[in-house]
Amino acid sequence: MSPETMTPTERVAAAIRLEKPDRVPVVPLLTPDPAGHLAGLTMAEVSSSNQAAMNAIFQVFDEYGGWDSQYAGPITPVQFQAAALYPMKMKIPGKDLPDDEMFQLVEEEVLMPADYIKIREMGLDAFYYTDYIGRVTDLSPEEVQREIDALAAVQPVFATESAKRGVQSLFLASMLHPFFTLSLMRSMVAFTQDLYYNPGPVEETLRHMTSEAINKQVHITKATGINACLLTEERASGFFYPLSVFEHFWWPYTQEIVEAFWAEGIVSILHLDQCWDKNIEYFRRLPRGSAVVGLDSLTDIFRAKEILRGHLCIYGDVPAALLSLGKPEEVEAYCRKLIDEVGGDGGFILGSGCSVPCDVRPENFRAMLETARNYELSRT
Repeated sequence: MSPETMTPTERVAAAIRLEKPDRVPVVPLLTPDPAGHLAGLTMAEVSSSNQAAMNAIFQVFDEYGGWDSQYAGPITPVQFQAAALYPMKMKIPGKDLPDDEMFQLVEEEVLMPADYIKIREMGLDAFYYTDYIGRVTDLSPEEVQREIDALAAVQPVFATESAKRGVQSLFLASMLHPFFTLSLMRSMVAFTQDLYYNPGPVEETLRHMTSEAINKQVHITKATGINACLLTEERASGFFYPLSVFEHFWWPYTQEIVEAFWAEGIVSILHLDQCWDKNIEYFRRLPRGSAVVGLDSLTDIFRAKEILRGHLCIYGDVPAALLSLGKPEEVEAYCRKLIDEVGGDGGFILGSGCSVPCDVRPENFRAMLETARNYELSRT
C-alpha cells in the first residue's frame, strides 16, 4: 500500500480545487445524534450538553480511525433555534420525547403574510430576535443569549481538539438559503401558496434577505479563518417545484450569494437535500471552483459528476438507508464505486448522504471510513 502524502487539510483543499489528491478525502456529516449513538450515549445526553456532544464526536473519531475534516460540531437543538438555524418549533429528547429519540422539528405556519414587510423593514436578524423567536420557543432573551454564548465558547475548544487530531472544520460559518428560511418559518404549504398567489412580497423579501445575508456572512466567514460557508437548501429542487419556480425564486439569489462569496475568496458548501436531477445543470453557471455540491443520495451523483466534472467539487453520498440497514460489504462496494466513478479524476469528497443516521450500524460507519482511507492507496 502506498503511503499518504498529504495532510487531511491539504487533501480536502485539493479536492475543492478540483485536483486529484493522494486519496479521496472522507468527511462524514456526523452530528451529535449519531455520534452519541456510536459512543453509547442517549439522544437526551448529547442534546442537553455541548460537552457531552463534543466528547461523543471525538470518542467516535478516535475509535474509528478519524476522517479528513469536521463537517458538524457540538451544537444542541436549542442552540439551533437560538442561532436561527432551525427557525421552527421543536420537540427535544428528555423533555418532549423519550431520552433516546432524536429531536424533531414541528412544521407549523408561524410566519404570517404581514411578516414579510416586517423582515424587509427590520432585517431578518432584528425581526427574528425581537419578534419571531418568541413564537417558536419559550426561551427568554437572557436564555437565548446564554445558549449563543455557550455555543461560541465551545467552538475554540472543538477546534483545538480537532487540531490535536490533525484536522480542522470544513467550515465554521453557516446559513440557510433565504428561500429555505422562509419555507421553514412560513411552512411549506403556506409558502408555496404565496409563491403562486402572492409572489410580490416573497420576491421583495428574498431580495432583501439575500443582500443582508451576503453582508453578514462575508464578515463572519472571514473572521473564522476558514474561507468556506455552508449554504443549506432542502426544499427548492425539482422534487418539489417546477423549473419556472426554481428559476424565479431560487436560482438568481443562489447565484448572487455564491458569486459574492467567491469574489471574497469564500467557497460555498452547498448542502442540497432531495432530488436535484432536473436542476443540476444550472450549477455549471457558477464560477469554476466556487462551490462544493453536497448531495444526499436522492440525486443521481454519477450523472451530476458527468455534468459538473472539472467545474465544481462534488460531496456525498453514502445513503442513510445503506448505513442503517446495509451490510459492511455493501457499504464498501458503494464507496469503491464512488471513488472510482466520481472521484477518479479528483474534485470529490466522500461522505454520508446528508447526515449519518442516528441508527447507523457501527460496522457500516467503519466500512465507509476504512474504504476511503485504504481502497485507492491499495491500488497505487
